[in-house]
Amino acid sequence: MTLATRAVLSAFLAAPADEHYGLQVAEVAELPGGTIYPILIRLEQCGWLESRWEDIDPQEEGRPQRRYYRLSDRGAQAATAAMAKANDRKRRTFLSARPQGGTA
Repeated sequence: MTLATRAVLSAFLAAPADEHYGLQVAEVAELPGGTIYPILIRLEQCGWLESRWEDIDPQEEGRPQRRYYRLSDRGAQAATAAMAKANDRKRRTFLSARPQGGTA
């Protein structure tokens, strides 16, 4: 799992029941929009995210419709497990890289 994907999942896991549009996720994940959207599409295709188009009149609102994403039930469970696994792998890598015994 890439660091960018982990950042996106962390943004969703911070408020797992909430809907977020792409630029909100980009801001929280501190990633550019061009990086976020392929990740959102991939996560939706694998069933981790659900999405819907905002029900507004773009002329009236003066902006385009937003596409809102939220974690599916399956996605919330899978994302939590994937993040725990990634964090455990990172911790094990860190611990194995530490000097063993002796003095520096």
